[in-house]
Amino acid sequence: MSIGVRVGSLSEAKVGPEKFYFDSLGSGRFLIQRCDTCGLAVFYPRSVCPHCGGESLGWFEPTGKGTVYATTTVHPAKDAGQSYNVCLVDLDEGVRLMSRVVDVPAASVRIGMRVTARVEGAGGDAKVVFESGRGD
Repeated sequence: MSIGVRVGSLSEAKVGPEKFYFDSLGSGRFLIQRCDTCGLAVFYPRSVCPHCGGESLGWFEPTGKGTVYATTTVHPAKDAGQSYNVCLVDLDEGVRLMSRVVDVPAASVRIGMRVTARVEGAGGDAKVVFESGRGD
């Protein structure tokens, strides 16, 4: 059963680093942060480094290459559309994010699969998705 509530586009009502991230996605750029103190990559956007507590985080464009860490196949109700995957991807830069692998059938996505990120959509509906076989 679906509750049928749409909360609006991803970029609505965001401020600070989160707003910058979604604005960048909306213009076709996938950016993540790196702490200026410890040098580690950071994702989800934030103001303080979760690794060292540093308060200076810069933005950079990751390679987009990564590995599927976990995946599941969602099977909507019979009349609600095709099955799709939801996965956790570990980027080579050291961060993990939730997304989808969009160029293969849902059941074909496997843990350990190499993938490459791309931005899908534009404006407030832009999101990071992955394609298989290009993450080497």
